[in-house]
Amino acid sequence: MIKIAPSILAADPLNLEKEVRRAEKAGCDWIHVDVMDAHFVPNLAYSAEVVRRLSEISALPLDVHLMMDNPETMLDAFLDSGASCLTIHAEIDSNIPSMLQRIREKGCMAGIALKPGTSQETIGEYMEMTDLVLMMTVEPGFGGQKLDDGVIRKIRLLKESGYPGEIEADGGIREDNLELLANNGLTVAVMGTALFHNTDMAACVERLHGIRTLQ
Repeated sequence: MIKIAPSILAADPLNLEKEVRRAEKAGCDWIHVDVMDAHFVPNLAYSAEVVRRLSEISALPLDVHLMMDNPETMLDAFLDSGASCLTIHAEIDSNIPSMLQRIREKGCMAGIALKPGTSQETIGEYMEMTDLVLMMTVEPGFGGQKLDDGVIRKIRLLKESGYPGEIEADGGIREDNLELLANNGLTVAVMGTALFHNTDMAACVERLHGIRTLQ
């Protein structure tokens, strides 16, 4: 069964607690939190304090995606916030192995993310250090974009390489394209607009959970 991780970037910011509880009640598996520094991507969102407060109101794992130029400066703050998974980007100019090791030492899942134009071969040296690979299927920064079909091949190649961790995608994922992604190896779907703008989230999640992933 594919895991569904609603992205709070698409939630009503004035009712974030209510939205997270709605996602939990609907049967979602994780909560996805985008952290943006307005440098690595052209947007600004969510602090470690927001993650901490979310951990107090929800039992769902918090999947935190650090879209930051220098995540090492905030790594401990997010590790202490209640995050269940911390994902950093392969494109940053930082000591990635050291950060992945630090994340795992604190008992978190360690993830590595790729922008659409970054080859999956870039992360070969990090594969054994990660529990999750996040494939961005849109240019990161804003919700509501159309999925880049070219990333599907990257997902398939990663699956065929024998990667044992979670293969996650974020950007433009909807009911009508999730099965194709799952058939190519996706195991975790980050969905924002398709869930939080759905009047019957529970029914939607039930249908999504019916989509089988590759074994």
